[in-house]
Amino acid sequence: MSWRETRRVSKSLTVLYDRVLYLLDDTPANRTLIHRYIDVWEYPDGRIEIRADGAVLSCRQYDKLAEVDQGAVVEHKRLSHALQVAEAIQAQRDNRRASGSPSRTNQGIAVRKPERQAGTKKPREFTQADVEHVIVDLAQRKQAPPPRKPGRRSAGAN
Repeated sequence: MSWRETRRVSKSLTVLYDRVLYLLDDTPANRTLIHRYIDVWEYPDGRIEIRADGAVLSCRQYDKLAEVDQGAVVEHKRLSHALQVAEAIQAQRDNRRASGSPSRTNQGIAVRKPERQAGTKKPREFTQADVEHVIVDLAQRKQAPPPRKPGRRSAGAN
């Protein structure tokens, strides 16, 4: 058993399924598929195959809902500020997959909630003002001095 959907191949040899972008290899055979509809097969074990005319196509996937790794923020001294902004934006993002795709509870993924969590937005709803607000908040947190502990006083210092 499998779940099967049809998707259209773009001019840049990409197929979008469940907020994941599949990049088809640039071959003459795949170039003939541009603007044609092909099948995306999803199996219960989580495998996803892109098929055209019964043949499986080789591709790479690019997850549009990827997360910034906390280790990357700590590891990169020069990029840490930009990665912190990306991490803060991702915390406000609605990470639910498309509702028309099959359930993945057999893979240990929780049941999809019908409503998004309060305070989250779809990726397309973010504006430049949202990004600027996050940047200002992070800058203010950095500038605020940490609370100081009272110093030790000795009897001989007075």
